[in-house]
Amino acid sequence: MVRWLLLVLAVCFVALGSLTVVRSPDWSPSWKLAIAAGEYGHIFALIPVVISLLAWLTRGPAPAHVAVATTLLCALAFGLLTHPVLEAWKLSRALPAQLTRQFGPVALDHAPFSIPALFGAAPNSARVESLSVAEGLTLDFYRATRAQESPAPCVVLIHGGGWDGGSRDEIAHFNHWLASRGYAVAAVDYRLAPKHVWPAQRTDLAAALDFLKSRASSLGLDPARFVLCGRSAGGNIAEAYAYTAADPAIRGVIALYAPADLHFAWQYSREDDVLKSPQLLRQFLGGPPEVARAAYDSASAYLHVAKTTPPTLLLHGQLDTLVWHRQSERLAARLKEHAVPHAFVSLPWATHAFEYNLNGPGGQLTRFSVEWFLGAVTR
Repeated sequence: MVRWLLLVLAVCFVALGSLTVVRSPDWSPSWKLAIAAGEYGHIFALIPVVISLLAWLTRGPAPAHVAVATTLLCALAFGLLTHPVLEAWKLSRALPAQLTRQFGPVALDHAPFSIPALFGAAPNSARVESLSVAEGLTLDFYRATRAQESPAPCVVLIHGGGWDGGSRDEIAHFNHWLASRGYAVAAVDYRLAPKHVWPAQRTDLAAALDFLKSRASSLGLDPARFVLCGRSAGGNIAEAYAYTAADPAIRGVIALYAPADLHFAWQYSREDDVLKSPQLLRQFLGGPPEVARAAYDSASAYLHVAKTTPPTLLLHGQLDTLVWHRQSERLAARLKEHAVPHAFVSLPWATHAFEYNLNGPGGQLTRFSVEWFLGAVTR
């Protein structure tokens, strides 16, 4: 009986590991398991090893071939769960050269990826202040804990959540890490759909930037050096704002798994996907494209790329279920057409929110790419 149970467990870990090579179905919430497989798989991979050993050590009525099958499945699970580590190592070998070509050389004190760093500690906590930008709008300000420069460049973080959810404390440990690397961080709120449609979100981001510039001296930040950074829906807002604002203080844009072209998003959206994407777009932009074309246009950074577009860093998982990888792929091609300095870091094993584990394969490559980009565009 125990051997049969171990066989079932081995099958379960193969299924988990398969999420590092096969995209989760559009209708399934299993993309959250894909984060676990991709960014913590090197830890979970130890469990199939134990299962395999137990299959041979356990005595019972089950025939020996059950133990053989369990061992083979465990070997497959181990390979699948450690696959992101191998892919991250391969990507890391070319990453410094890619970033140098686009943004110039930057001296960092850590490698793009390392095995010991997979088991690293969490970043030290920075001092956080909640500041009121306007009625109903708040930002969390993280003071730089590493005295790299004074005043410090500021990273403005725009959260994801499908434009109708999310909060400014999303993946807050990423903000603490940025502060530990010498950057001030402002994680901002914005009004949410469906009560507030675009361009309310752009207006709120502009208000946050004006607020930060007006308080720059007391906050210890440089009002001429901002980088906008957004995840998913927040990345869309960051791109759309930066590409149209003509603000020289915005030195660059970082977009993680963001939809850059909302016409394109509408064209391939499905009512039965896990996000119910057409509904998200309708409530964010005020209707379908034939009703709210101007909103779709102004919220699509893809349509506003020009030679004056700020340098851009794009990161996206090829197995992303929520935002199609092609969104960043197409934007990168557009930026190349207009000779805009940019880098596109495409992660073969990764899904949405791959940087959640800062020490995981996706987290390490994200940290290295982001720190290189920030060092290049804010110096």
